Amino acid sequence: MKDCIFCKIVSGEIPAEKVYEDEQFIAFLDIHPQTPGHVQVIPKQHHRYVWDVPDAGAYFEVAKKIALAQRKAFGTEWILSKIIGDEVPHAHIWVFPSKEATGDKDDLAVNAQKIRQALG
Repeated sequence: MKDCIFCKIVSGEIPAEKVYEDEQFIAFLDIHPQTPGHVQVIPKQHHRYVWDVPDAGAYFEVAKKIALAQRKAFGTEWILSKIIGDEVPHAHIWVFPSKEATGDKDDLAVNAQKIRQALG
């Protein structure tokens, strides 16, 4: 979809602080984070809603990987997720540590590196 900001991130047209990528999905830091390490997990192929993604099981496995890495990276057991779908018309899952997470939420480069290291 040519005007979709998330499609532009997938294509590399718009830069993003990526923490994970495979053939079907990509995860990157939200530019308006709720907490340190707030990630958007999206399918590379444009789908309007999470419920339209053909391989939902694989999609949620990626979200789980990110959540487990965030636990390690930010020193919290409590990882939150949201699926609302009204902010950007492209399927996305918010995955973010609770408010007790350690770190500066606005230091995207450091937070991305922490998550990538935890994904190991």
